[in-house]
Amino acid sequence: MIVTLTLNPSLDRTIEVGSLTRGAVIRAAAAHLDPGGKGVNVSRALLANGVRSRAVIPFGGDEGGRLIGLLSAEGIDMVTVPVTGPTRSNVALAEPDGTITKINEPGTELSAAELDAVAEAVLGAAGSADWVVASGSLPPQVPTDLYARLCRRFAHAGILVAIDTSGPALTAALPARPALVKPNREELAEATGMAITVLGDAIEAAGRLRAMGAGTVLASLGADGAVLIQDDGVWYGEGPVAEPRSAVGAGDAMLAGFLAAGARGEAALAEALAWGTAAVGLPGSRMPGPADIRRDHIRTSTADPALPLRSGG
Repeated sequence: MIVTLTLNPSLDRTIEVGSLTRGAVIRAAAAHLDPGGKGVNVSRALLANGVRSRAVIPFGGDEGGRLIGLLSAEGIDMVTVPVTGPTRSNVALAEPDGTITKINEPGTELSAAELDAVAEAVLGAAGSADWVVASGSLPPQVPTDLYARLCRRFAHAGILVAIDTSGPALTAALPARPALVKPNREELAEATGMAITVLGDAIEAAGRLRAMGAGTVLASLGADGAVLIQDDGVWYGEGPVAEPRSAVGAGDAMLAGFLAAGARGEAALAEALAWGTAAVGLPGSRMPGPADIRRDHIRTSTADPALPLRSGG
């Protein structure tokens, strides 16, 4: 069982456009409305592939009600926590080459009592869970060290914790010794102050996160693949996407695949990449199921530190 926590969930509307021109009237080719939030997406990907998961979700207002309705329709196992403020809505504009322009609302503030209720809901939902995944941005005015506090609380209960966040929330969480963190290339650079131009830079930056307290580091590198750093090795992998449609949620699908495959070693990295690249080929923030996932195009190897990184992240 994998429990996910999404403190700042959303309704995600993805609009497909031929090209994005500032100031122009643009006609949409298609539009998709999906449940959003990184932890929500992890649970959706796990469910699509028959892996048990339970999502803990604070929700409020009409938007929150619609979010819960969409997740119920998908069959997501949920623990919902009512909050006073409304759930946010996000918009993504998707171009044919896979370029995504996102406009994300900040979300709603959560009171101390609401945060305590969420933490208790996670502990109650976990039971015999293998992992708690705490991911996504923090809502406005929430203390930066909240993920760190939750990490210590869940670890004290004997639950492995995965953190997928960015900025000060990520660096503040590291001393709490999460079992796994999943930064992308930009987040690696921000957390370490390094320029990430070759694979060796990503490996060094991930090593710094481990020195700061992280156990495993699974770093997604956009179109350049991903690198995995654990106590017993460093591995690199990549997988081409013939027709990219939307990268929204691809990192969440990658994390879900990694956990589903046992979260250890080269085989788990390959599965993570198979799920992540499958998500890139789907519209909106749709999560891949077994029919979408191809494993034959994934290539993994011992990491070559001199390998140049082509994409921006």
